[in-house]
Amino acid sequence: MYKLSSILCPSVLSGDLAEFSQYSHKLTLHMWNLAPNMINVIARMQDEKNGIPIRTVKSFLSKIPSVFSGSDIVQWLTKNLSIEDPVEALHLGTLMAAHGYFFPISDHVLTLKDDGTFYRFQTPYFWPSNCWEPENTDYAVYLCKRTMQNKARLELADYEAESLARLQRAFARKWEFIFMQAEAQAKVDKKRDKIERKILDSQERAFWDVHRPVPGCVNTTEVDIKKSSRMRNPHKTRKVSMVIISKQYLEYDPFLVPPDPSNPWISDDTTFWELEASKEPGQQRVKRWGFGMDEALKDPVGREQFLKFLESEFSSENLRFWLAVEDLKKRPIREVPARVQEIWQEFLAPGAPSAINLDSKSYDKTTQNVKEPGRYTFEDAQEHIYKLMKSDSYPRFIRSSAYQELLQAKKKVLVHLAFVLPLCKAVVMFATILSLLSPVPVQLDIW
Repeated sequence: MYKLSSILCPSVLSGDLAEFSQYSHKLTLHMWNLAPNMINVIARMQDEKNGIPIRTVKSFLSKIPSVFSGSDIVQWLTKNLSIEDPVEALHLGTLMAAHGYFFPISDHVLTLKDDGTFYRFQTPYFWPSNCWEPENTDYAVYLCKRTMQNKARLELADYEAESLARLQRAFARKWEFIFMQAEAQAKVDKKRDKIERKILDSQERAFWDVHRPVPGCVNTTEVDIKKSSRMRNPHKTRKVSMVIISKQYLEYDPFLVPPDPSNPWISDDTTFWELEASKEPGQQRVKRWGFGMDEALKDPVGREQFLKFLESEFSSENLRFWLAVEDLKKRPIREVPARVQEIWQEFLAPGAPSAINLDSKSYDKTTQNVKEPGRYTFEDAQEHIYKLMKSDSYPRFIRSSAYQELLQAKKKVLVHLAFVLPLCKAVVMFATILSLLSPVPVQLDIW
């Protein structure tokens, strides 16, 4: 059985919260690696015969259903996991409570105490091992629902009331939708059995105690373990990126995948030449524009189609500016000063006919550069415009009906050529064979 003394931290036992917080994050990865084993332990804890005894406790004028004490947990862990030191069992139980597998029914602080404090098991849907992270809107719905239920046990704590006010300001535009969602959930909860509702309320509260803990408590979900693991291994990240890129461009590598249409010098198939003669981009070429904005910009036809789309939306000035700056970099040095002034007057000067939207920092830098014109005078402005197009114009182009129709049209053309051209070849070959075998000249009206 796994020995916990190798991972114990003295500061945890002494109660130093700051050191415990740092230590807990180190252990979080260990806990995630043990998640399958941890789930097995929880399942054994809930076993009817050999698990922790779950009971309903009578309190003053009420009953507390489905609970067990902290000392029950420590005793069970010590006995069933062959742990010699009760301190180790208490520490393991504290980590399990901090990750939300069970929780105290009367406290927001998720710790384990070796006494008569009552605890309850969390429903599997809310287990952190299910790897789902709630959004702030989910938290807003939960807090809003709590305010609708006039019960002392569901009153918001001070930090929860502050969170609700902050979320209400952040989601002011869609608060009506959040309120309606909370209202609908509250109506469903009212239809539940009283005991069932009490248990579910406590489990939902414990879930949010894990993901939105009390200020000063350890947030076990603050660091995404998978992401932090990748960040510590940049070589692995680069390898994953290279694999994705390789798969994406696989069909464009003629050494690995036969090109379609095939190389006419090898296969005697003239489809490639006919497509080139038509000056229409092939299906693979159009599809490649969707890989990224760079692919669309470095293809002359892609640039032309992108520009046509932006002109149809009366927002082509950004792309025209970007193309003008690219052209400036290739101009002879004697033409550069005049061309710089032309670009300035068209796109950046006060009252320019095709004014572009620049941030103040880029505009000030460009204004200074224009005083000493060069090929890279507009470098900062071009970089800013490139980012704007990449985040706004390019996604709209790829989602547009113009691009989708072009992509589908090329598929149809390619399928048509792939079917018709081999058929024509077969007919011509058949006619040739007949003419060679027949003593009388054979004339076929192919069409």
